[in-house]
Amino acid sequence: MIFKAQKIVVTQPTDGHFKAFSAVCTHSGCLVGKVSSGTINCPCHGSKYAIADGSVRHGPATKGLSSVPLKVSGGEIELT
Repeated sequence: MIFKAQKIVVTQPTDGHFKAFSAVCTHSGCLVGKVSSGTINCPCHGSKYAIADGSVRHGPATKGLSSVPLKVSGGEIELT
């Protein structure tokens, strides 16, 4: 899920495990637009990032997304 106002994307690489990353593409600063098929996708130039660790899966981006710490408690996700 992408939280545009906070510029954060939260993924679930495996059941019950969540990750959070900056939603700002490292290539040109666009906000990523979609999470699908195991990648976080930027609509501006086609960069794709892995949902598990934010690493680049398809350029033109050469640097991965920065991780954002989070905590899962009682069925709620909280950025820390």
